[in-house]
This record gives sequence, C-alpha cells and structure tokens, in this order.
Amino acid sequence: MPAGLLALTTAAIFTGAAIYVSVAEQPARLGLDDNALLREWQPAYKRGAALQASIAIVSCALGLFAWWRTDMAGYLVGAVAIILPWPWTLLVMMPTNRLLEAMDVHAPNPQARPLIIRWGRMHLVRIALGALATIAFLWTSQIG
Repeated sequence: MPAGLLALTTAAIFTGAAIYVSVAEQPARLGLDDNALLREWQPAYKRGAALQASIAIVSCALGLFAWWRTDMAGYLVGAVAIILPWPWTLLVMMPTNRLLEAMDVHAPNPQARPLIIRWGRMHLVRIALGALATIAFLWTSQIG
C-alpha cells in the first residue's frame, strides 16, 4: 500500500479515536460523580495520549514520505495537520492536564469537573486537526 494511503488510514484512525473520546467517553465520564470522574479521567488520559501521539507520529511520517515521493503538497498539508495536535496539547492543553494529573483521587476535588469539561472542549481541536489531515490525505490520494 502506498505511503499516502497509509497516511490516510492512520489519520482516519486518529480522527476516529478523537471523535470517540468526545462523543462517547467524555459524556459517559461526565455522568459520574466527581471522585469517579477524576479516577476515570486520569488513567484514560494516559492511555489515550500514548495511543493518539503514536498514531500522529506514524501518520505524519507517512505523509512526509508520500510528499517526498510525489511532491504533492496535499501530503505535506496532511502531515502538518496530523502533527499539530502535539503542540496544541503541549502548549494549550498541558496546564489543564497537569492540574488534573496532580489531583489526589482519594481527596475531594471540586475543581476537577470544571477542568475536565474545559479539557473536553479543548479536545475538540484535536478532532478538527485530525479531520483536516484525513481530508488532505484523501483529496491528495484521489488526484494522485
């Protein structure tokens, strides 16, 4: 399978995972009481971050390789879009992530719910960037 189609596949997987978090996991966790909410968010975030970060790196590398091989700018656009969740997470989301990670799940944390709600809103940007990458890879694969 050509690198461009693999980049498309991995970008679509990234986007699907991000959509799942926002459409299924986040609403479900918000239905929990405050302590259970934080107990669920902490390990889910660690696992999800590792998964999505790995997929983004692979998709970016494949997109860059496809761009190098074909000189089609759409692959470069997709590669940049799929890696942008990294700086978004590190620069924008990380302060909220760190606050939530530092909370003791065995102590009352009244600020956990508003922070997790804010986290969920910020997570929507990851969907948008993944969708942009997926569309760029799809469009470029169709014209190539």
